[in-house]
Amino acid sequence: MAEPEEIIEPDEDAYALDRETMRDVRSAVEAEDRAALLEAMEPLHPADVADLLEQLDEGPRHKLIQLLGHDFNGAVLSELDEGLREDVIEALSPAVLTEAVRELDSDDVVDLLETLEAPQQETILGALERPDRIAIERAMAFPEGSAGRLMQREVVTAPEHWTVGDAIDFMRASLDLPEQFYHIVLVDPRYQPIGQVTLGRVMSSDRVTKLADLTEESYRTIPVTQDEEDVAYAFNQYHLISAPVVDDDGRLVGVITIDDAMIVLSQQNEEDLLLLAGVGDESIADRTLQIVRQRFPWLLVNLGTAILASMVIAQFEDVLAAIVALAVLMPIVASMGGNAGTQSMAVAVRAIATRDLTGSNAWRVVRREITAAFLNGLVFAVIIGIVGMVWFGNPMLGAVIAMAMVINLVVAGLAGVMLPIVLDKVGVDPALASGTFVTTVTDVVGFFAFLGLAGIILL
Repeated sequence: MAEPEEIIEPDEDAYALDRETMRDVRSAVEAEDRAALLEAMEPLHPADVADLLEQLDEGPRHKLIQLLGHDFNGAVLSELDEGLREDVIEALSPAVLTEAVRELDSDDVVDLLETLEAPQQETILGALERPDRIAIERAMAFPEGSAGRLMQREVVTAPEHWTVGDAIDFMRASLDLPEQFYHIVLVDPRYQPIGQVTLGRVMSSDRVTKLADLTEESYRTIPVTQDEEDVAYAFNQYHLISAPVVDDDGRLVGVITIDDAMIVLSQQNEEDLLLLAGVGDESIADRTLQIVRQRFPWLLVNLGTAILASMVIAQFEDVLAAIVALAVLMPIVASMGGNAGTQSMAVAVRAIATRDLTGSNAWRVVRREITAAFLNGLVFAVIIGIVGMVWFGNPMLGAVIAMAMVINLVVAGLAGVMLPIVLDKVGVDPALASGTFVTTVTDVVGFFAFLGLAGIILL
């Protein structure tokens, strides 16, 4: 008999900052020991340094930045939570900030500028050399959230007639190659991209081989005005590593790499998760008043929907007064409906975001959700019906809650998938508004079905 496969449990702390490092850093900051601080932080990746800064209070954070001085890594700025970037930039001296910004690729500088207020944007732009500043200002002229904002302008290009040997000689002689790149983009005399070749194929081919014979089949260009979410989808869908960006005339203006596309995809997933909870783009680095302002509108909306559900209950005061047991069982129907609706909604919102749920398959998905909800409703109707009958010794009461359960779960399944579809069609982000509407529908229908059936059957 074959041995069962060992199940490897995920290590949640595998890439987290260890306590010893945090302790060493805190001790060095408190003692203002620059040498000890540099030693403790030397092995840390910029992303780890960003996490470290986010975990420190404002005072120790500013002291750490001052102790680092010119050893502050500019890449940390692009890794920081947006809520902390302004604070860290303000803590940097002008000389250190200038040096830090000049270390960044153009796409990282653009990403940094997008999250800052105008005065700090000017500070960052003023730290750049004139050619770099002009390039960044041109990128900032593109619409927010477009490929033009996402791309980097540092691109390795080659004429279409070059050989592998020509490309290798050029790259060895060049002094301004990007720090990281994956492809050589082939361009025609009008500087329009016609293909791209991976560095792996270049290095593994004979010098006399033409680059045009090594181009990738998956090659595709990205319009400079294309939405960044569409760009991320293309990278994920077609397994791209990098893709040239072209202007309206088809000329090469930059390149987008997989790391930037995956950041957009990750941000989109995080945004959907936060929107489903009604907290927008909130982060743990936000100040208390910011959190209050962001959460208040949706809490107000939830209050309004709760009042609406209470108004439905108020229509059955006589029924509740006559049969007190209804008040005990009533939350069960609404709660089960809310949970079922949330399950359908989460699947639908994610499918819309990944474009798996479209007009061509919407009706099939709706039928599937209704069927699944109906079958679940039948199972739970039997369970809660028996519970209600045994608990209160009234078989008809068990029948009423069983019927209400089936009705509400079917409605929950329908609402959970239909509301996101409808909201998406009318241009409203399904992740933002679906949760409130689905909960309202399941509460109202659940209370109305349960109390209405009770009034008809039990009185």
